[in-house]
Amino acid sequence: MFNPRLTDYHGIQLAQADVDFAIPFFDEDIPLYVDPFLLWKSPSFQDKALHSALVNSFNNLGYLAKNKRSDEAIRQLVLSSECDEVGLGVSKSRKGKRIGKNKAAEIVSLFELIPEYHRNGFRHFEEIQFYVDSISKDRICDISCSFLKSFLIDFTIDQCEIHSIPLQDCAVGNLYCLDSYDFRENEIVKLPVNPKTGAPIVFVPKRWLRFTPWISFENYFKTYCPQDEIVNPGETLDRVKVLNFNRHNYGLVNSYIAAKERKSKDCCNDPLFKQIPILSAKRKMTTIKKILTGNKDKADKKYEDAIVTLLASIFYPHLDFAADQVRTDSGVSIRDLVFYNTRKGSFLEDMSTQFNSRQIVFEMKNVQEINREHIFQLNRYMTDELGKFGVLVTRNPLKKVRRRNLVDLWSGQRKCIVALTDADIELMVDLYENKQRDPIDVLQMKYVEFMRECPV
Repeated sequence: MFNPRLTDYHGIQLAQADVDFAIPFFDEDIPLYVDPFLLWKSPSFQDKALHSALVNSFNNLGYLAKNKRSDEAIRQLVLSSECDEVGLGVSKSRKGKRIGKNKAAEIVSLFELIPEYHRNGFRHFEEIQFYVDSISKDRICDISCSFLKSFLIDFTIDQCEIHSIPLQDCAVGNLYCLDSYDFRENEIVKLPVNPKTGAPIVFVPKRWLRFTPWISFENYFKTYCPQDEIVNPGETLDRVKVLNFNRHNYGLVNSYIAAKERKSKDCCNDPLFKQIPILSAKRKMTTIKKILTGNKDKADKKYEDAIVTLLASIFYPHLDFAADQVRTDSGVSIRDLVFYNTRKGSFLEDMSTQFNSRQIVFEMKNVQEINREHIFQLNRYMTDELGKFGVLVTRNPLKKVRRRNLVDLWSGQRKCIVALTDADIELMVDLYENKQRDPIDVLQMKYVEFMRECPV
């Protein structure tokens, strides 16, 4: 499979929209981050309590430092700075790197350098971004998950039992204990695991995730930073100068935090996949129709880019976007669009059971006329791993001889290839707009039409 997910590996074909957690990948991170502010503003007592536990755990580092135990605080902060089990961020290997002791010491020193934190601690620990360089959303996310890992493990086990996801005993390190305000050594718990590495996997609630935290240095730098107070005319305003200024001007940071709290109603979690608006879909279709066939002036690339964006949106949530990849077949570069088959509805269920298509591949051809080699290219790609159902996305209806080729392929190998043309894509966009039927019904219609041409 391409970009395999945990559920697909176990044959549990769930749509991302139908579960409460971010379905993890095996090979790479999910490009989203836990935003502690979502817990703070949540109407759920549970989330609010978890936020309090998170902030209290972080503020305990200041308590340790004030009681001559800075080395202990630094050790805990280093341990909390990476949480590989959740698989969030931009790593291509699901493995991150912890901060060093010097960086941890710089963070812990804030409890001494800034009187307000010395007296009262943090109310949003994300504020460390405004004083320490190289601390951003990925580190805030990892620290949050590390301190809340015990809850996330319970959440994971509960979700696995609901959706029949297999669990097995595995060792999980660095579990934070609120009784001792310290991390425990390895503990054996039942969790899903990565079959490639054997590493435990921990789920994260979708309601906690954003692409960019509500409280972020980038937003502060862009919208709130008083440049005239930091640099002289003609000087460059850089991050380090802002960080140094903030350390001596807590009131400015505090007023920014207060402003973000007042606007908390605007803070919402980000979906793992966001469909393009209806108007954008219609504009994209208009663009596609204007693109000439062939590859002159990169017309093939423009066509493929537009199709990828459009189909990923209009097929959602029946098909989850899996991968947009380029492969080489006999020296020819071929662009594919691969979807996870969620088995939502009888049609997709049939694709899974009859053709073993846990994933469905769409091959895009910006040509005036499909030829025999185009069909053979897709046929060679339809292996047991991808299944025996594929889709050619092209500009014009297939000639009678090419439809005959597809029927022969079905008769000889029981492989099914259907073709979607500009007219079919336009019909899908119309259905996407009026909401009376699902766009995937067009693909089902093309399948039914093809099967009528095939011998029993």
